[in-house]
Amino acid sequence: MSIPPTQQPGSSARPPAPPARPAPQGSAPSASGPGAPPQGVQGQAVQGHGAPARRPGGFAPAARAISPGDLERSGAIVSTITKVFQSRVVGQENLRLSLLTALAAGGHVLLESVPGLAKTTAASALASSITGSFARIQCTPDLMPNDIIGTQIFNYGSGTFTTQLGPVHANVVLLDEINRSSAKTQSAMLEAMQERQTSIGGEVYRLPEPFMVLATQNPIEEEGTYVLPEAQMDRFLMKEILTYPRPAEEHEILDRSTAGSLTGPREAVGTVTLEDVRFLQQMVDQVYVDPAVKRYIIDLVFTTRGSGPRPVPNLTQSVRVGASPRGSLALMRVGQAHALLHGRDYVTPDDVRAMRYGVLRHRLVLTFDALASGIKPEQIIDAVFHAVPMP
Repeated sequence: MSIPPTQQPGSSARPPAPPARPAPQGSAPSASGPGAPPQGVQGQAVQGHGAPARRPGGFAPAARAISPGDLERSGAIVSTITKVFQSRVVGQENLRLSLLTALAAGGHVLLESVPGLAKTTAASALASSITGSFARIQCTPDLMPNDIIGTQIFNYGSGTFTTQLGPVHANVVLLDEINRSSAKTQSAMLEAMQERQTSIGGEVYRLPEPFMVLATQNPIEEEGTYVLPEAQMDRFLMKEILTYPRPAEEHEILDRSTAGSLTGPREAVGTVTLEDVRFLQQMVDQVYVDPAVKRYIIDLVFTTRGSGPRPVPNLTQSVRVGASPRGSLALMRVGQAHALLHGRDYVTPDDVRAMRYGVLRHRLVLTFDALASGIKPEQIIDAVFHAVPMP
C-alpha cells in the first residue's frame, strides 16, 4: 500500500492542484474546476439542482445559521477556558484544541502518552475552568464497578436502603490510567459514557449535564493492565496522543517551577458556568453542514472500509476493520465544533481534515502484518485523505 508521509496533527493543507491551462487571448477568465459552480448561459453561475443557496464562502448557507451575537458569546467562553488552560499547561496546543472541541461537541476524550506529559494536569485544568463538579478516579486492578457508579447502604435505624452515588456522577470525570481497571469495571463505564445514566439497585440515575469523561492511559507499561475493548474505545469521541514539549516550552516549565507558578490559578478569572457550556453545545448543533461536506465525510469513512470513490490500493492488507457510522458522526460533530471555535457558523472540508487523527486513529483496527511492519494509524489516515478528493 502506498502511504504518503504523515503530516503534523492539525494540519489542513490541501493536496497540490494541477497547473491551470492558460486562457486564450481576448477571452474572459472563467471559474472552472472541482470547486467551481456550473456555468449557465453567458457565463452566469447557476446553483446545482437541489442545492441550497449559499453565502459567499462556498459552504455557508444563504442565511446565517448562528447570529453574530451568539458567535461572539461563544468566542468569549472559549477564550476564558483557553486562558485557564494556558495558565496551567505549557504548550500542548493540539491537546488544548482537542479538549475544547470535545467539550463543545459533548464527547469524551482518551489521552495517551508516556508519564509526565501533563495528561492529568490538562484534565484538571479544563475542569477548573468551569463551575461544575469534578471527580478524579484512580483506576486500579481491584477497583469495583460500585466504587465508580455508586452503591446502596443499609440504614439500621430506619431499616431501609439509601443510595450513595459514586464519583461518576460529576460534570467532568477524570479516569486516571483507565487501562489498569478490570474488564468488569470498564464495562460499567460503557453505560455511563454512552447512555449517560447509571443503574443502582434496579433504579436508573441520570448523569448531570454537561457530562464529560477524560481518560488517560500509559502505553509503555503492560503489567497489571487490561486492554480497552474496541466497543469502549469507540465510545470516545477523540483520542489524543501527547508528544514531548519543545526545548523552549520545557524551559518555560522550569521557569514556572522556580517562580512557584507552575500550577497556576485554580479558579477561572472569568467564570464559565454550566449554562455557558450548555449554550456552547447548543451552538454546535446549529452549525451548518453543507451536503457536499457530508458526502466528503461519507467518502472518507467508506474508503477506510476498503471501498469509497477512490479506494486506496491494498488497504485491506493493513486495515482489518474500518471506521463505523459512529466515525462519520464523530467527523461531522467535531467539524461543527472546530468551525464554531474558529468563529464560523458553517463547516468546511478543512474543519474535517484538521482533527482527523484524533477522530479516526482509535477507530481503525490494523492487521497483524501492519502492526509488525510498524505502520501507524496516522499513515493510514493520511493515505485515505490523500485519495479522497476535497469538494
